[in-house]
Amino acid sequence: MGARGLAAALSPEDDPTLHAQDTIAAGAGLVDPEIAALIAREGPARVMDLIALGVPFDRTPDGKLAQSLEAAHSKPRVVRVAGDLAGKAIMDALIAAARAAPHIDIIENMRARALLQDANGRVHGVWCDGDHSFVASQTVLATGGSGGLYAVTTNPPEAMGQGFAMAARAGALIADPEFVQFHPTAIDIGRDPAPLATEALRGEGAHLINGEGKSFIADLAARDVVARAIHVERAAGRGAFLDAREAVGAHFPDAFPTVFAACMGAGLDPRIAPIPVAPAAHYHMGGVVTDVWGRTTLPGLWAVGECASTGAHGANRLASNSLLEAVVFANRIAEALREDGGPALSAPEPAAPPPLLPDAPRAELRQLMQAHVGVVRDASGLTLALDRINALCDAHGLANALLAARLIVTAALARKESRGAHFRSDYLDAAEKTPQLHHVCCPRSLTSSLSRSSSWRSRRIWARPATSPPTR
Repeated sequence: MGARGLAAALSPEDDPTLHAQDTIAAGAGLVDPEIAALIAREGPARVMDLIALGVPFDRTPDGKLAQSLEAAHSKPRVVRVAGDLAGKAIMDALIAAARAAPHIDIIENMRARALLQDANGRVHGVWCDGDHSFVASQTVLATGGSGGLYAVTTNPPEAMGQGFAMAARAGALIADPEFVQFHPTAIDIGRDPAPLATEALRGEGAHLINGEGKSFIADLAARDVVARAIHVERAAGRGAFLDAREAVGAHFPDAFPTVFAACMGAGLDPRIAPIPVAPAAHYHMGGVVTDVWGRTTLPGLWAVGECASTGAHGANRLASNSLLEAVVFANRIAEALREDGGPALSAPEPAAPPPLLPDAPRAELRQLMQAHVGVVRDASGLTLALDRINALCDAHGLANALLAARLIVTAALARKESRGAHFRSDYLDAAEKTPQLHHVCCPRSLTSSLSRSSSWRSRRIWARPATSPPTR
C-alpha cells in the first residue's frame, strides 16, 4: 500500500465538519455530502482502532499525534508514520492481526478472475486461477485500483482494475470510472511503479519549480490543478522539479526515508538537488457503486477501498482521504457482517472464465492509456484509444484489464466537460458549469458480449444514510 498518510480531524483546532467541507470542495461538485460527513465523523475513532492494533503514528515531543498539512486541506490533519510509511505500517499491523486471528484463513498466491453467481444473480464467492472456486455467503471486494493500466503509475503494475471489472461483468452498477487521479509528484527516475514524492513534502515547505528555477503553480493547490500544471511544463520542455533542499535538507533520511532511498538509489541526493517529478496514475475514484454500508447493487457482494464508488471522492480525491475512506467503510462492512450472513450455498462456475491478457498487449494497453486517457484528454485521443482497445479485445478476448480500460474510456468520452481529474481539452469552458450527473452503467444492459456498446446514462446517485446495518 503506497498511501503516505491518513486524514482525520483529531486536533482541538479541527472539526469533522471542516474536514467534510474540504472533501466536498476538492471533489468538484460530485461528492456525496452525506458520505463526506460520515467518513469525517467516524475517522478519528478508526485512527484510535489502528493505534490499538499497534500502528506507530508519528508523535510530537509532548506525545500528541503529529499532523501535517496537505493540499486542499484547511487544517493540518494528516497522521503519518516515519514521514511517509503510513500505508505500509497499517498493512503490517492488519496482516499481523489477521494472521493471529484463529477464525481467519489466509489463502495466498491465488488470483481471482470472476465472481460466482446463482441463477438469481446473487454472488456466492469467486473463481480463481487453476479452476479453484471459493464459495461464500458474503463476498467483499477489496482489490485496489486501476493505476497499472497506465505506463506511469505509483500502483503495482498488476493493479489493472480487475476488481471493478469482475463486478461489472457480473452486472453490478458502476459509477464514474473516468475519474482517475494523477498524483502530480511521482519521482521521474524511470522506475515501474514510480516512487512517490509524498505531498507532505510540500506541506513541509518544498516548492515546485521548472528547469529554469521558476515557480509555476501554488504548491498546495488541488492535485488535479498541480498535475496539469506539471504536465504543461514538461510538455513545453521546461521540466518539473520538487525543491526540498531548504525545507527538508539534511533531515531527509529521517523525515522522509522512502523518498530519500528512492532518490539515492537513482543517484540523486534530494538534500542538494531538486527532485524531477511527473504526474502518475495514482488513485481510481470511480468504481462499484455502494451504499453507506459498502453494499453493492448485487446481493451478496460488498466493496471497499479503491475499487468502490462510495461517493466520498467525487471528481478529485482530497489528499490522504483514501485510507480514511477504506478504514471507515471496512469497519462498517464488518459491523454489517458481524453475524453470519447465512449458509454458503454452492454456485456454478463461470461458463467462460475471462482470459488473461498476455504481456505484449498488456504493455501496449498501458502505453495507450498513458498517451490518450491521461491528465489531458480529448475526443480524438479517447476514440483512438477505444478503437484500439476493441481491437485488442477481438484479438485476445475480453480480459478484465481490457474491460476496465473500456469502461474508463467510454465514460470519459461520455463526460463532455472538464471536472476535477477529468480534463477535456475540447471542453475547456465546461468546468464552471453545473456538473453533469454521475455516469452510471450496468454492463448487462450492454450487448451480451460486453463488446462495443456505450449504454451510459447520467444519473444522480446518493447513498441512503441508515442508522443500522442493512438486512442481508
